[in-house]
Amino acid sequence: MSATPENTTPSAATGTPPANGKNGNPRKKGLTLIAVVVALAGIGYAAYEWVIGSHYETTDNAYVQANVVQITPLVGGTVRAVYADDTDFVKAGQRLVSLDPVDARMALDQAQAQLAQTVREVRTVYANNSGLAAQVQVREADQQRALSELSRLQADVTRRQPLLATGAVSKEELDHAQAQLTAARAAAAAAQSALLASREQLQSNQALTDGVSVEDHPNVLRAAARVRESYLALQRAELVAPVEGWIARRSVQLGQRVAAGAPLMAVVGLQQVWVDANFKESQLAKLRIGQTVTLEADVYGKKTEYHGKVQGLGAGTGAAFALLPAQNATGNWIKVVQRVPVRISLDPKEVAEHPLRVGLSMDVQVDIRNQDGPTLAAATGNTAPRLQTTIFDTQERAADEQVNRIIATNLGKAAKAPVRATIKPAPDNAPAKAAPGAQAHGSHGHA
Repeated sequence: MSATPENTTPSAATGTPPANGKNGNPRKKGLTLIAVVVALAGIGYAAYEWVIGSHYETTDNAYVQANVVQITPLVGGTVRAVYADDTDFVKAGQRLVSLDPVDARMALDQAQAQLAQTVREVRTVYANNSGLAAQVQVREADQQRALSELSRLQADVTRRQPLLATGAVSKEELDHAQAQLTAARAAAAAAQSALLASREQLQSNQALTDGVSVEDHPNVLRAAARVRESYLALQRAELVAPVEGWIARRSVQLGQRVAAGAPLMAVVGLQQVWVDANFKESQLAKLRIGQTVTLEADVYGKKTEYHGKVQGLGAGTGAAFALLPAQNATGNWIKVVQRVPVRISLDPKEVAEHPLRVGLSMDVQVDIRNQDGPTLAAATGNTAPRLQTTIFDTQERAADEQVNRIIATNLGKAAKAPVRATIKPAPDNAPAKAAPGAQAHGSHGHA
């Protein structure tokens, strides 16, 4: 057995490098490198948050919204024609659906005939005033004649009574004069009653005509309202677009029997879109109306950037207005972070260059450095409508013209001004708009 050399170490004998060698331990070296990278990343993130991140609030829970105008009929009927389909672009006033107008046309014919008859009947009532006034004058003349005859006979009886004692007048002659006086009194009373009756009849007829003309008589106005109603029902058999936009969700079919208020299709106004960004409640502290916003749409990617402003903050969380709101008073309560919708307006030019669709996802970044704006919108005092359409005003004016023509024809003179006030038409260059999800009902908007 040979002895181990004195200058030979155990590490050298096994071939393991010394722990404090030149190359060191690779594992320790790797862990050190990872720690340095994590530390640098933490420092970089902290620096980013301090310099940039703390000045912005971001969310990817944001979606494009627009005015979606439901097309619903105001009268029921059978669909005989459909003029627009999904994805079609339509202009305000363009026909969309046509209903069978036969029933509405028959009702209009009946209402027009009733109005004409009513005008002639009212004219007769006015004409009777002259005849009844003349009859009063005749009764007054009869009363004066009866009173004169009564006065004459009364004088005859008065003269004969003293002469009866002297024998100048016989008893028979005096009785005859008194009988005539009694008959004259009855005739005078009858003439008085007839006069009173004729005056009452005249006053009764004048009560139907005083203070109004034939055109403004209540009977005529009632019949005219019926004509307007029937005329508008006929016009509403043609459903038109209250605004310009693109057709979506068309469900109406040919031959379908539709009821009033049934949704047939929708017109989406993609020219005026906005974004509803749902921020967490912990992000709302520094959000203000008027702050600038940068947005990116998933459909275009990061290469396309939109710019907008915070238009308003919602009055409540989405859960508060849900169809089935949360019951947080129960025993199995679990806290869920709530979100509040924030409305963001977009630059119309950018939207025109890169169109958006309702429901598209957006990434939103709000610059919160400007804290001058309010958190809730203040009262503006503006009474003008935010959204309005004027395409239905022509229907109402046409109904008034129809009524005026019938009245003028049956009055035997030229047509006069409209019996009732009409809506003042908007300027030709006024934009036609409509409220989201609402049919134009004269906006009230009707369709």
